[in-house]
Amino acid sequence: MADPVTVSVITHRFEAIVQEMGEAMLRTAYSQILNSSRDFSTAITDREARLVAQAEHVPIHVGSMPWAVRAITDFFGDSIKPGDVFLLNDPYHGGNHLPDLTTFVPVFFEGDLRFWSINRSHQSDIGGSTHGAYNPNATEIWQEGLRITPLKLYDAGTVREDVMQMIATNVRHADDFLGDLRAMIGSSWVGERRVLQLLDEYGAKTVTESIDAILDSAERQTRACIETWTDGVYFGEAVLDDDGHGAEDIHIRAKVTVSGDSLHVDLSDSHPQVTGFINSSYPNMMSAVHMALSFLIEPRTPKNSGTFRPLTVTAKEGTVVWARPPAPVTLATNHCAQEIAESVIKALVGACPDRVIAGWGRRFRIAIKGVDPRNGRQFIWHLFHARPGGGASPAGDGWETAGEGQAMGSSKFGSVEVAEVRFPLFFEHHEFRPDSFGDGQYRGGAGSVLRLRMETEETAVANTAGDGVRHPSFGACGGRDGVPHRYRLIAGEHVRELRTKEVDIEVPPHSVFLVESAGGGGYGPPAERSADARRQDIENGFVSADDATDHALLTTGI
Repeated sequence: MADPVTVSVITHRFEAIVQEMGEAMLRTAYSQILNSSRDFSTAITDREARLVAQAEHVPIHVGSMPWAVRAITDFFGDSIKPGDVFLLNDPYHGGNHLPDLTTFVPVFFEGDLRFWSINRSHQSDIGGSTHGAYNPNATEIWQEGLRITPLKLYDAGTVREDVMQMIATNVRHADDFLGDLRAMIGSSWVGERRVLQLLDEYGAKTVTESIDAILDSAERQTRACIETWTDGVYFGEAVLDDDGHGAEDIHIRAKVTVSGDSLHVDLSDSHPQVTGFINSSYPNMMSAVHMALSFLIEPRTPKNSGTFRPLTVTAKEGTVVWARPPAPVTLATNHCAQEIAESVIKALVGACPDRVIAGWGRRFRIAIKGVDPRNGRQFIWHLFHARPGGGASPAGDGWETAGEGQAMGSSKFGSVEVAEVRFPLFFEHHEFRPDSFGDGQYRGGAGSVLRLRMETEETAVANTAGDGVRHPSFGACGGRDGVPHRYRLIAGEHVRELRTKEVDIEVPPHSVFLVESAGGGGYGPPAERSADARRQDIENGFVSADDATDHALLTTGI
């Protein structure tokens, strides 16, 4: 049995490895969605598909990785060799959604498969009938892009050029795609090298015993936290705006049972699966539930397979949280994943009010395809700017413009200057949105206001994918809801309200996107917010003059 000091050292070595994998990805990826907005994740699992370590990247990515590893090992079995590289994106085989491509490098030591080094990264395009990897019109998964079930890309160290060429041919902007894919493989190779160094230094027996201890320790820490919660059966519900095909107010309902040091989540009463792409596959659903638990336990508890042993999940196939193939699922990493987590968190307000967080803003993405007049080249650009606000918590106010709850601030908006250099865009202004957050003892984070002018000479095309125009970020424990999104396209005198799920939106030259993103929900009764905090909100411009009197009355009780 490894001694505690050795276990601690190996714990931190694995954490350093996945962080270094992320740095390698950040420095070598081609696309701004990766090298600036950081929409990728890195992880290490053992040969049994147990999650050993993950970096703090995109939470929804990582929880489904064990299912993806099992899909690879189930398919290839004993034919896996040193030097192999595997690829997968299919959500019905352990992926999240088609744009999230995953590379797997097996780590062999002393002739045996010991670990997997994994990178999951969102591609700016994955083929299909619309640009930008999201298709709100899709009614089946084949319309969403290229499906990659378990695939061998490198065979014993030799790239399969025919396979690489086939994949690149099926996506738009193949050069950028191949650059990002090679960066992913390089990141996974970094993980392989570092794990091999660790095995050389400590030996397979010590490392294996340490992993057992690491997972057991995470389980103990999680159970100790859950044990402080009030036993009982609790209910929570989150609602999506629509699916883009006529279904509205799509509910996700969680029945959560706290019993001693264990937690059971039942999502069976959720809305039947719908026509549009907000459906979730089973692995993505499990990742969302794991994500909710991760948000509620001690921040320093490692997030690995041991962490989730106290948790069991029941769901019903054919519902929006566990759709049957061939349902489209591309938006599910945002919505319904965020709403799955919200329903669990809302349910647990009664069990652990000192740990829950209010609602974060929802995703409302725009992908623009056009021609850059400066060089005549086609481009695809994803709006990662104008992020919504984060939810408040017992620890304090929500983070301003932090982004969506399924990413918890890890997906960032890229450099304005770099975007303007690389794409025909001009950011006329990009600032906080006053009065957008939910009030409370601790207020939600402010959303954003963006005026983005197109510097194109030809009509471009946009599509949208998101939610949160009708249903805002929820307030918790007496806090108020945030203000929903409002997105508009201004072309001359014509102003058009943008829906969250549209394709083929014509964007005339020099049009302006006017984006007002949602604020986060508040936590606790507004009357309990301190006068000093309200004064700072007004001084910093988070509260407009029109609302300042109302906010003052809440504090004074007049």
